[in-house]
Amino acid sequence: MAVIAVALSSAAGGFAYFLPAIQEAFDATNVSVVVPSPTPSPSISTGTATPTPPRPPGAFTVLLLGSDNDTKFTGSVLTQSMIIVRFNPGSKKVVMLSIPRDLWVPLSTGGIGKIDGAYSYGGAGAAIATVENNFGIRIDAYIWIGLAGLINVIDQIGGIDVVTQAPVFDDFYPHDIGPGDPYQYLRVAVLAGPQHLNGTLALQYVRSRHNDLQSDFGRSARQQNVLLALRAKAAGISAEDVPALAAALKGQIKTSMSLSRIATLLPIAGAIDLKNIQQVVLLPPYTHGCGCAQGYVVPVWGAILPLVHQYFP
Repeated sequence: MAVIAVALSSAAGGFAYFLPAIQEAFDATNVSVVVPSPTPSPSISTGTATPTPPRPPGAFTVLLLGSDNDTKFTGSVLTQSMIIVRFNPGSKKVVMLSIPRDLWVPLSTGGIGKIDGAYSYGGAGAAIATVENNFGIRIDAYIWIGLAGLINVIDQIGGIDVVTQAPVFDDFYPHDIGPGDPYQYLRVAVLAGPQHLNGTLALQYVRSRHNDLQSDFGRSARQQNVLLALRAKAAGISAEDVPALAAALKGQIKTSMSLSRIATLLPIAGAIDLKNIQQVVLLPPYTHGCGCAQGYVVPVWGAILPLVHQYFP
């Protein structure tokens, strides 16, 4: 429910007005999960790591996870998106760093693999530990949302408005949400320019990974753009909308964030202007392709870690 809470903050001046409604939303989802403290493995190394400077007072870092919890899976699932978000109440700024899902890293559960497997192997705790160990960032909380949850909440608020920089055409989009054969494919298209997207189109926009000239990096940028569009649309949300939003997300969201922490973040998020949200995507020279059949992304830690420490002190 942290997503709803932060969205609500842009529609009002203080959290007290919304707190009872947010509590009702928490009761409706009933899937808050506590993350165990990760234990870094001494075998994990990120290369030329530099000491991380002290964090600004009050800074709070959240790991956003989006999973393809579709009908092909009955147990553990991969993360389609991993975004590190840092709230800085002193500067009233937010930084969003997208991690490529195919980034090849040491996993906290052991071995080396694509970072999207961390959640599958060990849940949120493993995903957090893997990010902390490799990027040198302390994660304070996580928020996980399933694909159906994203569709439902966007439909509930009446869709979102985005300006797409390039068209999205995909002849191999998985037909795994809703009725039908989950192993079949759909042909989807989102044209360039101003677009009003319902939940299904928004999911197609952020999830498609074929025919993008920037490959998975283009998808990372699209995911961040949809988050910004949700933030902008939240201006029209009122407390009366919260129960319906909670019902739309029921069973599709998990978080380790406490209600008191959300109450603290509400006025901070409400004071943040969209122009003060910094978007970071790990394009080359921070990463490069492996040139191999596995299709993983190779991190260049000597370039990544200074960038990370710049935006996440």
